[in-house]
Amino acid sequence: MKKLFHFFILLVFAFPLSSYSQKQYNVLDWKAESSLNTYLLLQMHEQYAERKTEFNKAISSKQELLSYKKNIQQRFIKLLGNFPERTALNATVTGTIKAENYKIEKIVYESFPHHHVTSTLYIPDGNKKFPAVLFFCGHEVESKATISYQKTAILFAQHGFVVMVIDPISQGERFQLTDKDGNPLTRGGTTEHTLLNESSNLLGLSTPSDELWDNERGLDYLVTRKEVDTSRVGCLGNSGGGMQTIYFAAFDKRIKIAAPCSYLSNRERTLEISGTADGCAQIPNEGKFHLELSDYLIAMAPKPLLILAGKYDFIDYTGTVMAYDELKKVYNILDKPKQLKLFSYDDGHGISQPKREAALQWFRQWMYGDANFIKEDEIKTFSEKELMATVSGQVNTFYTGELNLFGRNFLLFDELQNKRQAFLNQNIALLAKKISEIIGIEIGRHTLQVEEAGQLQKNNFIIHKTILRKENEIPLPLLLINPLSTSKKIIIYLNDNGKNKLVDSSNFIQEYLNNNCSIILADIRGIGETEDKAEFNDPKYFNKEYRNAMLALHIGKSLVGQRTNDILNILQFVHQNDAYNKIPIEVNAVGITSLPALYAVLFDNTVSELNLYKSINSFKEIFDFPIEKNWYSWVIPDVLQYFDVPDIEKIIFSKSNPPVIHHIPLFPL
Repeated sequence: MKKLFHFFILLVFAFPLSSYSQKQYNVLDWKAESSLNTYLLLQMHEQYAERKTEFNKAISSKQELLSYKKNIQQRFIKLLGNFPERTALNATVTGTIKAENYKIEKIVYESFPHHHVTSTLYIPDGNKKFPAVLFFCGHEVESKATISYQKTAILFAQHGFVVMVIDPISQGERFQLTDKDGNPLTRGGTTEHTLLNESSNLLGLSTPSDELWDNERGLDYLVTRKEVDTSRVGCLGNSGGGMQTIYFAAFDKRIKIAAPCSYLSNRERTLEISGTADGCAQIPNEGKFHLELSDYLIAMAPKPLLILAGKYDFIDYTGTVMAYDELKKVYNILDKPKQLKLFSYDDGHGISQPKREAALQWFRQWMYGDANFIKEDEIKTFSEKELMATVSGQVNTFYTGELNLFGRNFLLFDELQNKRQAFLNQNIALLAKKISEIIGIEIGRHTLQVEEAGQLQKNNFIIHKTILRKENEIPLPLLLINPLSTSKKIIIYLNDNGKNKLVDSSNFIQEYLNNNCSIILADIRGIGETEDKAEFNDPKYFNKEYRNAMLALHIGKSLVGQRTNDILNILQFVHQNDAYNKIPIEVNAVGITSLPALYAVLFDNTVSELNLYKSINSFKEIFDFPIEKNWYSWVIPDVLQYFDVPDIEKIIFSKSNPPVIHHIPLFPL
């Protein structure tokens, strides 16, 4: 093995690959780079078709609709995972700004111990209780200091509302990854949201659930204020804050009125035409649980709901109308059609003046009984520094012992160790069954079909182009090369840069053939011939296959699980070939193919040797190096509630005749 490894290093420099030499080894005769995304979209459409059937049944009667609403709430709670305990808020007012007819208090509270949330509280002048509004911010770095958000809060405060504007995580004063001077280590909030979501998903949590909890504790604080009428509380938000509004309205029954701006659309349509958004808008299994964006607002119906939209927004307006049409049916059945309204304006993204004015009119109509239109006068706003609730401008540098969410995830990883150990102590048959469910293994579900796709002469050996097919699955391209005499061993290579990177190295192939080995070079889904195009994956998300990784999680089928099934299909191909009967099988897996290979070996007892190149030794590496790229390619939601990577190896080694497993840090190609 070591000799071959050093020989392989030399080949890197000896055989540079041209575009032509790459393409001649392609097996699939179509533009296969779209195959994985097409497959995922088909799966998603099936789920939402089922959801449509459920919705149509729900609107058949008021009783069915009430049952549907309750079911939405139950599914949503399950999606969100476990929240921290409600501990002391330890809220402090760190400063006050006096303005005409209102004042601003700068508030900091702890949503859980040592985790600080910064906010501003706009309070009208007067000695009475006012209705209150939680305002949720979009993705602007300035967050609560964003001019349009200030103007919204001031407009509401000037007309009789207490308004609390909360900095979301990764924005304003709450960047979670900063240097010692408080400067963010990532390019912006959307990147940090996504990096946070990776490690949180492994724990059964998500960035949306963390944002929701911060907002929940913000409401806990808001209702303690003597100025607030706790029977009249609503929420409003723009862009990413619109998403927060949608989730929050479904979650907290204390919310009596809501107005999401520049976000509500049709999730199914958006995922198809625009792709996935950043981590604060993605909760794994939403598609699997048949949840549309409109469902969260159905859960709050028939409370007053205003949808604010720009007709020329990048948020798909056709999808907005689709969601609104569903909501209209719901509000009609619940006999409250006037409590739903769509206000659209001929502009784009954001809470512009017309939308602010419409929101104020709506809130005053339902909280004051006054539907008169109020025009926004000129509003004086404040600088970001003036609104800072901390002296340093970042909670990470201002509070000694600040526990950011990356640190929280470290603690949770350690706390779950005992739970993982208890899980591993059960009967091995039950253990294997549960692990197969967690990963998403589908052993023997359909018959494997083998299609010969041609041959290619290469020096003194023949390459057999082969396609493996299973019903409703992506065809897998592989190259099969046999020695002239009877095979004594099967060598399987899975390279995260694609099989074509290997096959052009004739000397590498010949070395195996001289030792009477058959060679299988395969591209599992999303790799090699079916690798997604770079232009579909925004580099700010730090993942070269982001749209497919997130869509896979949305439908409840992680890429890791899908790729594990692919490798099991390759092994099935070997098993059903009489020429390879009872000879040793060696699997070599590189990079993101390595964990699927490890899981496959857990469920296939025929592999004698497994070589893992550039693999991870523990999911803890994702916590240790959060700004590394392509972590989402490894994510299985909730996995750390049950096992870590070393645990899988322990289970494999506990079986009779376990394979030899090598971890090799580098791969030469």
